[in-house]
Amino acid sequence: MGRIKLDLHPIYNNSAAVDKALQKAFEDAVEKKIREVEIIPGKGSGQLRKKVERFLQLPHIKPLYHRIENDAKNHGRLFVYFKF
Repeated sequence: MGRIKLDLHPIYNNSAAVDKALQKAFEDAVEKKIREVEIIPGKGSGQLRKKVERFLQLPHIKPLYHRIENDAKNHGRLFVYFKF
């Protein structure tokens, strides 16, 4: 079982690149049947995390994943789990 790790730090200030990276990670997870995607928006002001959370609530994205879990030790990352 693999995991896709998506660190958004390098592209945090480019909204289109963030959307594209998230979309690609989800497409790869579904295509390759990878059960876990780790998204790292970081601990900053929270704007990037809010953007990721809005992305996860989009009507065409929400049915793709099973659940979202916050890291208990590091609030700067999220785990998205898929059920195949």
